[in-house]
Amino acid sequence: MVRIINLTGGLISYLTSLLVHRAVVYGMPAALNVEISGKCNLRCPECLTGSGQSKRPSGFMEVELYKKILSELKSYLLNVNLYFQGEPMLHPDFFKFVSLSRGIRLTLSTNGHYLTDENISRIIESDIREIIVSLDGYDRQTYSAYRRGGDFEKVREGILKLAAALKEKDSRTKLVVQFLVNRHNEQQIQEVRNFAVGAGARFHLKSMQIINPKGFEEWLPSHEKFRRYFKDDNGDYKLKSRLKNRCFRLWLSPVIAWNGDVLPCCFDKNAEFVLGNIGESSFREIWHGERNRAFREKVLHNRAGIDICRNCTTGLRGVII
Repeated sequence: MVRIINLTGGLISYLTSLLVHRAVVYGMPAALNVEISGKCNLRCPECLTGSGQSKRPSGFMEVELYKKILSELKSYLLNVNLYFQGEPMLHPDFFKFVSLSRGIRLTLSTNGHYLTDENISRIIESDIREIIVSLDGYDRQTYSAYRRGGDFEKVREGILKLAAALKEKDSRTKLVVQFLVNRHNEQQIQEVRNFAVGAGARFHLKSMQIINPKGFEEWLPSHEKFRRYFKDDNGDYKLKSRLKNRCFRLWLSPVIAWNGDVLPCCFDKNAEFVLGNIGESSFREIWHGERNRAFREKVLHNRAGIDICRNCTTGLRGVII
């Protein structure tokens, strides 16, 4: 009941903020993205972490820090996403975080390289309710074009084993095969869709986010419906969004990075707008603090003027996101 009341308060405060054009915040966030690992085993070229372009240090979250997060927020949270920029299952204490989260609906997004028999058995017994596995191609060459350093066969086999285990245990956990559409793999969408459906998984298409100016021509799909961007009259690529002065993420689902930095949303990949650090302050102080209020106010008045918002899919229409 506390969680539902809290969610209702968050939604009311968001809608009120839109009406009065100033930041009004009730309660605490209803969802949370927690980056337990800022490291990754792959070298994906349009990922800040994988490509080595991240401006912040990488590392693993301390278990004690996660305990502090839960001590403050667990009674309010409907869902926790155990991922942000790194590969969460790379953390040597991954299952400690999962165990500590009992009673909260967990979502895991992984590149699939750690779906071993032992890990799958532990996943089945956990509170993870949705597992998103990236499979961006249906042969070694196509998959590796983007997932550099990855092993297509290993990921494919891991998905099949996980799907079989979920079916055998009649598990409530949902398995999602995610396909990041790009110019190298768009011709294989149907093959991966057939594979996912055959395994008993949901299939989800995701459009490509480009972080490098030279990456548009290499990675943007040829089909317009899969593109987040359009080319303007000057030949520059722009997001297909009017960037309205609103964003529900800032009222409902912040990010906590591996080192405890609280970020406004999942598009602040370089931690440009650190709102505070939960290792140094309480989350409530940060959530209702001046930095957070000022950031929300800026979004309410000039979202297009914020750099991280110019690559954001919130409010984007007419494209698979």
